[in-house]
Amino acid sequence: MIKYKINLLNIAMAFTAAIALYSCSSSDDSTTKEEDNTPPTISYNYSDVTKVIDFKPAAGQFTNDIPKYVKGDTEEEMKKKALKAISGKGPSLVSLGGFGGYIVVGFDETIKNVEGLRDFKVLGNAFWANSNPNSNATNRGGSCEPGVIMVAYDANKNGVPDEDEWYEIAGSEHTNSETIANYSITYHKPDPNKAPVIDTINKWATDIEYIKWEDNQGQSGYMPKNTYHQQNYFPEWINEDKITFTGTKLPNNAIDESGKGTYWVLYSFDYGYADNAPNNDDESAIDINWAVDRAGKKANLPGVDFIKIYTGVNQQAGWLGETSTEVSGVIDLHKAKVTIPTR
Repeated sequence: MIKYKINLLNIAMAFTAAIALYSCSSSDDSTTKEEDNTPPTISYNYSDVTKVIDFKPAAGQFTNDIPKYVKGDTEEEMKKKALKAISGKGPSLVSLGGFGGYIVVGFDETIKNVEGLRDFKVLGNAFWANSNPNSNATNRGGSCEPGVIMVAYDANKNGVPDEDEWYEIAGSEHTNSETIANYSITYHKPDPNKAPVIDTINKWATDIEYIKWEDNQGQSGYMPKNTYHQQNYFPEWINEDKITFTGTKLPNNAIDESGKGTYWVLYSFDYGYADNAPNNDDESAIDINWAVDRAGKKANLPGVDFIKIYTGVNQQAGWLGETSTEVSGVIDLHKAKVTIPTR
């Protein structure tokens, strides 16, 4: 599904370029050209990320695959692979796995907080559905896998994000009654010798009791393994038998609109999250002024030097698997000279 989404993006970019080329070649050079006041656009084929400070995906169907784990790879080597994937020209993707899985990135230049404008975009691979069995749906949807965004300004100029420098981007669901602050989940490393538990109805599942998890809300369950991805879903460079993640859990956004488990729609939240809207949509752009501290008070940051993104939902969407935020980079909108007003 990720490969299909990337192909759609490439086709769209090629189509846009073709239109621009045709327009230029068909213009009349004998006439006086008017000043072009068209706002600049982003090509989305580059990323301003220059460092990956931390990379720890949760369990997931793309973990150990995007980026590819090779036996013997260490944490540092996986961070290098993640950096290669989401920096420079032609970035690809990293997958963060289920709830809590994260990546922390940095930049050579501070992304400035410009009043009244959105300041950066976290690139992902979200896309809108071509159709929806639910004709009464009011929200936009398709493949939207929202990631919570945290930002830090290097106030003491020590080159690393200190724990007291992190602030959360308060997106549209920040005050939703179904949003859970300080949500914590633990994933257990699967036993390779355990006999798989087969679901005779859902043929896509090869083990419905694959990775056990429990949270601090008294809930527990299993992440199933599906037939489309047969590698280990637990990050193999982590030696511990379990991993725990804590953060803000957003409301579930996946609905089986077919009623038969065949057509899932992952609905977009209004604003403020990664991988929540296509890269060319204004609602994928973030205003640093949305950053708040743990008490909900505005942070009033002059800019950001570090960004952390983590998967913000704990949900399974049938044969699509767990909802996992994907990241392909970050773009400084001011460096790109792209103006997107804030909300």
